[in-house]
Amino acid sequence: MIGYLQKIGRALMVPVAVLPAAAILMGIGYWIDPTGWGGNNALAAFMIKSGAAIIDNMSVLFAIGVAYGMSRDKDGAAALAGFLAYTVITTLLSPGAVEQIGLVTLDEISTLAFAKIGNQFVGILSGILAAELYNRFYQVELHKALAFFSGKRLVPIVTSAAAIVVSFVLMMVWPTIFAGLIHFGESITEMGSVGAGIYGFFNRLLIPVGLHHALNSVFWFDMVGINDLGNFWLGQGGIDSGAAVVGETGRYMAGFFPIMMFGLPGAALAFYHTARPENKAKVASIMGAAAVASFFTGVTEPLEFAFMFVAPLLYVVHALLTGISVFIAASMQWMAGFGFSAGLVDMVLSSSNPVATQWYMLIPLGLVMFAVYYFVFRTLILTLNLKTPGREDADEDEAEFKSNATHAETAALVLELIGGKDNLSYVDNCATRLRLEVVDSDKVDSANLKKHVPGVIIPSKTAVQVVIGPHVEFVASELKALNK
Repeated sequence: MIGYLQKIGRALMVPVAVLPAAAILMGIGYWIDPTGWGGNNALAAFMIKSGAAIIDNMSVLFAIGVAYGMSRDKDGAAALAGFLAYTVITTLLSPGAVEQIGLVTLDEISTLAFAKIGNQFVGILSGILAAELYNRFYQVELHKALAFFSGKRLVPIVTSAAAIVVSFVLMMVWPTIFAGLIHFGESITEMGSVGAGIYGFFNRLLIPVGLHHALNSVFWFDMVGINDLGNFWLGQGGIDSGAAVVGETGRYMAGFFPIMMFGLPGAALAFYHTARPENKAKVASIMGAAAVASFFTGVTEPLEFAFMFVAPLLYVVHALLTGISVFIAASMQWMAGFGFSAGLVDMVLSSSNPVATQWYMLIPLGLVMFAVYYFVFRTLILTLNLKTPGREDADEDEAEFKSNATHAETAALVLELIGGKDNLSYVDNCATRLRLEVVDSDKVDSANLKKHVPGVIIPSKTAVQVVIGPHVEFVASELKALNK
């Protein structure tokens, strides 16, 4: 089950990767016209509306992106099927259609539920439905009389029919699900800044199993009316839908900037200073690259996976400090937002947003977090003799880190250490990890592989995840070529 949820999380990175485009467009628009939100400048209005076109259609992008990302061979027919599934479900479950069909009696809650049916949850569900049907039917051959509709042409047809069945089921259960989601979101939002801190803690804690995406969708998108990310970039809304709440919109994003831009680089410096002298050079190259990626882009996995499993205590501390940072930022109303992740690029782009309040105070908070991470991590590493990067026992540290290896060399090394072509059945990737399906994970030489990459995860007998970094797509392409 966890493996399947991780597969969904991987596919979600396809539409999530579109968000930086919206952030850039809207960020430039707000920079040009920070007070009129496009009302005082035609170019600003053009940029803001262009970015809003992406944000407003995130549910559709989720349906298309998840279907494409989870399909066996990343084919456009799966993406088309995802769009059709989303269209059928949202059309049949619109309040007017539900009332006309007459199977459900509408009240205030159910009317609101069906009015919100075009959300990211339904988008993800549509994408999953389309991908599963694609993987099942894309090679089916029909009778000669229907041969034109065989294979990939059959998938959108089957998906449309299946979406009707799903719509009937959702018509019965969606109001209850929606009420439960509202209660979950309200139970956190009613706690104000403390709730934001709790969210920040669990956001980091769920990263090892890839389930943080599910948590994020509740708070960042319009699943239960919070829509923190969408409202921020639209310059409107907050906890009260439709009403601008300056100082609240962004509370589930702002506190991540001090962690990703400063805290984790502070941890990287602690790893360097506590490494054995003979390992400092290679630790510096690896940690330096990971820290730069975290600071500028907010991509943290290469750094987090460096200590997540070798020193789980440090990772729990990291999650706690993230929760504290989110709590402080929310309490002080230091607000900024991001389209992709909490790095310098998104901070700069969001700084002129009308609801970005005292965003610059996140920088001194970040400097404090840098010091806290550095001294806490350094103290715990030395006191508890934790085996963080560069502190491995001598017999575990004989191989050289391949920090300067080419993409082809990295792919060849991964293929060799996971058991060769005979053990590798499927290659995929997310933003920073290779997601591999293998015949037998027992054949993977994880001990040696960990000496060359930031992290290795083996969630099941047939699944292996190899953390590479932001350039993982190029390594995946080389690995696919080698595995032909």
